[in-house]
Amino acid sequence: MLVGGCDGAKPGRSYYTEFVEKAPKDTIVLTLACGKFRFFDKELGSIDEIPRLLDVGQCNDAYSAVKIAQALANAFNVHINDLPLSLVLSWYEQKAVAILLSLLYLGIKNIRIGPSLPAFITPNILKLLVEKFNIMPITTPDEDLKAIIT
Repeated sequence: MLVGGCDGAKPGRSYYTEFVEKAPKDTIVLTLACGKFRFFDKELGSIDEIPRLLDVGQCNDAYSAVKIAQALANAFNVHINDLPLSLVLSWYEQKAVAILLSLLYLGIKNIRIGPSLPAFITPNILKLLVEKFNIMPITTPDEDLKAIIT
């Protein structure tokens, strides 16, 4: 799973820390952007000597995360959307718009965003994004992990 995006010090944004802490022990968490500072200091252990928490970088490194996903998809001869990869993005700053639009342009689906939706997403735009890309607001870490893992 990739947990990334912007985040701030605003209270009530503990979803991402809790999500990462509750992620199954057999999953690897890729992270990027400032949101990682909510959980970057957590000891998640490793899988076959590969750390479970892998940092891809800052916002401007989001392209690297896409290239990693594309390389994995190519290695398994599938589309990115067919990988067992979940994207959970924290939303806070304007530069996240460019990242989201890039993901949509690449046809990437099933992205969860939160804790609040971007201000420009009106009910009609949300309906379109849900229908075409299965974009969804985050719920709770437990509910989202259950939906992702099943």
